[in-house]
This record gives sequence, structure tokens and C-alpha cells, in this order.
Amino acid sequence: MILEHNTIVNRVISKTVQRLALGQNPAESPAFDHKNDVIPSSDPGAEHLLAFRDSIEQHLEKLTSLPSLRGTARSRYSLFGDFDAHQWHCMFGLHLQLQLQQAFFVASQSDRKKDD
Repeated sequence: MILEHNTIVNRVISKTVQRLALGQNPAESPAFDHKNDVIPSSDPGAEHLLAFRDSIEQHLEKLTSLPSLRGTARSRYSLFGDFDAHQWHCMFGLHLQLQLQQAFFVASQSDRKKDD
């Protein structure tokens, strides 16, 4: 479920970075509810590992064709305010780092239950 959530968030951030870097209005993208649209399905499967990996590779590939990410127009991030494309790109990595810590915690809890 963590991988699916990250795939959803990765794609949204990547699209935001791309639109800002290209001078397009991110608000013209389809509406996205940051509280509800990031919730994974209740039936996670192995296919989410491949989708997660692809979302990262596609983001990195997009970066190679974009102009400068710094100093672009800004788009609102619900917790921290307005971000330019560079700041959204940084959020991509920060979000993954936070989620990795969550994944380690979940795995440790699973290991503890096996020991009980």
C-alpha cells in the first residue's frame, strides 16, 4: 500500500514539476484532492512495485528534457505554501524519504508480530 501511495504522489509531483518548468498552469490539470486521491486501494498487489519504480524512472527521465526548474511560476503545496518547480522536485525526494521511514516501521512491526 505504501508503494501504491508513493506512485500516486510521484506522478502528481512529476506532472506539477513538468507543467511549472514548461510555463504551463498546473491548475489546468485535472482536479486532485491531496487528502483523498493519495489513498491506495485496499487490495495491494505485486504490480505496484513495478509501477512505483516506473514512476521514479519517468520522473528522472522528464527532468532531462525540462528547462531550469528554479524561478518558475509557483503552485500551492497544502502544508508549506507556494513551490516553484525546483521545490516540487525536492519534495519528490523528501516524500520518498519520509515514506521509506514509514516502510521500515511497518516492516519492523510485522517482524515483531512474527516473533510473538
